[in-house]
Amino acid sequence: MKKKIWNSIALMAIISSSVIAQQAATTQPDIPLTNKAGSKYQFTIVKDNGATSVKNQFHSGTCWCFSTQSFLESELMRMGKGTVNLSQMFVIHNMYLLKAKNYMRYMGKVNFGDGGEPHDVINAVKLYGIVPSSAYAGMPEGMDKPEFTEMDNVLHAMLDAMLKLPEGHLNPNWFAAFQGALDGYMGKVPTDFTYEGKSYTPMTFAKYLGINPDDYVEVTSFTHHPFYSKFILEVSDNFENAEAYNVPLDELRQITNNAITNGYTVEWGADVSEPGFSARANSIAIAPEADMGSMTAAQKDSMFTNPITEKKITQEMRQTAFDNLATTDDHGMQITGLAKDQTGKEFYIVKNSWGTQNYCNGYFYVSQPYYLYKTTCIMVNKNSIPADIRKKMGI
Repeated sequence: MKKKIWNSIALMAIISSSVIAQQAATTQPDIPLTNKAGSKYQFTIVKDNGATSVKNQFHSGTCWCFSTQSFLESELMRMGKGTVNLSQMFVIHNMYLLKAKNYMRYMGKVNFGDGGEPHDVINAVKLYGIVPSSAYAGMPEGMDKPEFTEMDNVLHAMLDAMLKLPEGHLNPNWFAAFQGALDGYMGKVPTDFTYEGKSYTPMTFAKYLGINPDDYVEVTSFTHHPFYSKFILEVSDNFENAEAYNVPLDELRQITNNAITNGYTVEWGADVSEPGFSARANSIAIAPEADMGSMTAAQKDSMFTNPITEKKITQEMRQTAFDNLATTDDHGMQITGLAKDQTGKEFYIVKNSWGTQNYCNGYFYVSQPYYLYKTTCIMVNKNSIPADIRKKMGI
C-alpha cells in the first residue's frame, strides 16, 4: 500500500472509516516533507513508490534480508499481488545452513555470522522457496524482534569446536547437530502452511507469488574491474562469491533514477560510517564539502538542518574510498522514491529497517552525492534498467 505524504492527508477524508480500519495494519507511516523539526530542508516528492510497513532488525546484522525482502514486497505490489509480508527469518534460517557448510569447507577461513548480501535472498527463493511472515516467525515464543548475539556466538563456537577434528576427521553428524542448535533458537522452518485459506509449500508459494529470481541483478561502479563486465564484489559478507555488473558512476545514477521514476524500487547497499550519515537522529544522509571532523557540535548540527554545498563526487573519489577501506559494506536499505529540496538537489527516499522511531517514521532522505560516494552495490529488476545501458551490460 502506497505510503502517504503529510500534505495529502486531507484526501483520506473521503475514505470510509471501515476501510481505514481494515488497512491500518499495513498502511505505511506518513513521511514528512522535511527531515527534522525546525529543519530548513523542504522536500518536494518527485516519485514515491509503494512499500510495506517498516520493520525492525533489532539486535541482528540482517539488514541484507530485511531490505531485500522489502524490495521483493514492493515488487509484488507493483505486480498487482497486493500487500504481502514475507518472512525474513525463513531466509535467514536457510542461509545459516549454507554458511555453515561454506565455513566447514574452508576450514573456518571465511566469514560466518548473520551478515549477507541481497543475492542471498534471491538464491534462497531459488533453493528453498519463500513463505509469508504468518507462516514462520523464526523467534522464540514471546519475542517479536530478532536478537542474534547469543545464537551467533553459540553457532560459531560449535563450528570451531567441530573443526578441531578430535577424531581426526569431521564428525558425520556435524550438520545435524548444527541444524538442531539452529532450530532450537529459531524453530524449524515449515514444510507446508496455509495462506488465505489455501495450502502451500515454500516452493509453491514462490510460484504463486510469481517471483522470478532471474529478473534481479546487482550493479556497482568501480574502476579496478572493467566496465560492462561482471566481477565478484570483494566484501566479506559475499560468502557466495556472487558477481555484480560494473558500470560507470553516472550510469549507476541513471539506473537508479530510471527504476524509481518507472515505478520500481531499488535495494541499496552502502557505507554508513560517514559523519554525514544520520538516519536516526536527523533522518538524512549528506556528503558536505566542508570537513565535518573539524567542526564543533553546533556546526555539525547545523549541517543537518540547513541545505549545504556538498562534495562533487567523481569515479576516482569513489574508488579511493573503496580501496583504502573508508567505504565498507555496512548496511542494506531500500530506495522507494525520489525527492528534491528547495534548491533543486535530488534526494532519495530510503526505507530503513531500524524501526519507526526517527522523525521520518523509519524513512530518511539521502542526497545524491552521498549515494554516489558511498554506494557499494544495488539490486534492481533488470527490466528497470535503461535499454541502452542494458545492451552495454549484455543483459
